[in-house]
Amino acid sequence: MDHEKQRARYIAGTEGAPPVPPPGGYRGARRHASGTAPASAPSPLAAPVAAPIETTTPADQKTPANALGWIALAASILFALVLLGTLFAGGTDILYGVTMLTVQLVVAATIVAALFSARGRTLGAIALVVAALFNVATVGGMSALQTSASGNYEGTKSAAQKHAEAYPGIKGTDPQQTLAQQSLDDVRAQSETLFADIRARLTEEFGYTWTQVGDEDLRPERNGYGGESMLVEYTSPSWATEQPIQDYDRKLEVMAVIDDVVLQSGLWELYSFNDPTNSGIDQGMIAKLYGSDDPRTQHTWEYYTENYPDPLRFYANVYDLSQDHDGGFRAAREAQNARTGEPLEGLQLVVIASGVLSEADRAEFETKLQDYPGFE
Repeated sequence: MDHEKQRARYIAGTEGAPPVPPPGGYRGARRHASGTAPASAPSPLAAPVAAPIETTTPADQKTPANALGWIALAASILFALVLLGTLFAGGTDILYGVTMLTVQLVVAATIVAALFSARGRTLGAIALVVAALFNVATVGGMSALQTSASGNYEGTKSAAQKHAEAYPGIKGTDPQQTLAQQSLDDVRAQSETLFADIRARLTEEFGYTWTQVGDEDLRPERNGYGGESMLVEYTSPSWATEQPIQDYDRKLEVMAVIDDVVLQSGLWELYSFNDPTNSGIDQGMIAKLYGSDDPRTQHTWEYYTENYPDPLRFYANVYDLSQDHDGGFRAAREAQNARTGEPLEGLQLVVIASGVLSEADRAEFETKLQDYPGFE
C-alpha cells in the first residue's frame, strides 16, 4: 500500500512526460566514474537542439583563375614557340633584333601583372618558369652554339655581308698602298740578304757561329669584314748565335755592328726597347719585361727597326741567363727551347711583315678590287 502511494507520488502531474527508467537504468547506459559528478542531464521537456550547419567561407573556396593569368601563360608559351622556331630556322640575328626584345619585354610585363593578381598568381608563376627557360638570352645562346658547332653561318648573313666577307684587302688600309709597298717576295728576299750580311759581319768580328730556328710562317690576315683577305703576315726563320753574349760592352758592340748593316740596307736606325733613356716606356714596365730597368743587369735586350712606309720590321734580341736573378727567366727559356729548339741564350734575329701580298696573287687582287668600289 505504501509502495503504491509512493509510486503515485512520483508520477503525479507527469502527464505527457516520458516514462521513468526501469530500476537499474537502461541496458547499456553510460555510467560516470565514481567520485565524479555527472553532468546535468537536459530537461526532458527541453526543445531538441538542431545540429550545426557547416558553412564554407570565401577563403575556403577555390577561386578560378582570371583572364590575366591565362593571357600571361598563353603569351609565354607562344613566345617560347616563336623563339624555338627561329632557333631551328637558323635565325640567330633575328633573335637579337629589336622586335624580339620588345616582344619579350611585353611578355615579361604581362607575367609580372599576373603575379600581382590573386586569381592569376598560379598561372603567372607557371608562365614565369616558361619564360625563364625560353627567352632571348637562353635560346639565342643555343642558336649561337649550334651555329658555331656546325660552322654554318650562311643563314644569318645578308647578301651585303657575304659580299664584304670576300673583300681581298684589309679594312682601313688603302689597297693602292698595299699594291705600292713591298710584296711578300720582296720582304722575303730582303730579309734573307739582311740576315746574311749581319751573320757575316758578326762572324768576322767576333767569331760567332749560327743556327737557323724554325721555318718561315705565313698567317692569313683578316679583312675586317668577317672574312680573310688575300694578304698575309710573314714571319721569317730566326737566326741565333750558338754562343752566349753576356758582357755588357760586347752587347753594345754587337748592336753597333747590326745598326751599321741595317742602315746600309735601307732601314732606319736601331731603336732599343729595353733602354729607359730612349725607349719612352715606363721604367716599371721595362723592369717587368726585361728583368731590370738597368741594361747592365737585364736578362733581355730587344732592339728594333723598320723600313717604313714598307712593311718589313726587324728585331734583334739578346738573351742572357747570367742576369737571371730568380730562375724564372731560365725556366721560360728552357720551355721555349723545348718548343722550338732554339739556343737558351745568345743573339736572335727575326723579320716580321704584316699585310703583304704575294706577286703571284697581285693580278687576282686587282681584279677582285673592281667589285668593291669605295671599300677601304
